Amino acid sequence: MAELKTRPGRASVAAFLNAIPDPDRRRECQSLARLMTRLTGEKPRLWGDAIVGFGEFHYRYDSGHEGSWFLTGFSPRKRDLTVYVMAGLDHPDLMPKLGRYKAGRSCLYLKSLDDVRLPVLTQLVRRSIADLARRQRAAAAPRKTAAPRKTAARAEAAARPKPAAQPRPAARRKAR
Repeated sequence: MAELKTRPGRASVAAFLNAIPDPDRRRECQSLARLMTRLTGEKPRLWGDAIVGFGEFHYRYDSGHEGSWFLTGFSPRKRDLTVYVMAGLDHPDLMPKLGRYKAGRSCLYLKSLDDVRLPVLTQLVRRSIADLARRQRAAAAPRKTAAPRKTAARAEAAARPKPAAQPRPAARRKAR
């Protein structure tokens, strides 16, 4: 199975953010870093060479593929500021209130942080973190064991033909 190329590294997040050439984008990224640090309680880490991630969770697919990924994060791309909301964007009560954005499955593509309402973005990230924590707890909970299989004797008894049921006498009605 192929390993992920994007992994947490040791490079300085502050140096990465300070190296962003556009001062407006740099300011937005520093603002997002403060927000996500507050929401996750985690220090930022550089994942790969261009993603600032916060926290970490373990996942496992039905196929058996598993790995670790960040809870939430962002990346200052050339065209857009990408915000990663890892639990997904299925929040019909919040998405219409967010502002201007484009969306992928769990990514928000923003032209500018000024295009979205920060309180709504905060709620999206907060819900995502809570949902991932809930999923982690559910995955870690002990699973109920399956019912015991029938023993050979029980299986044999179940396979024997049953005697024909005796007809019941008709119920008598009380005369009035």
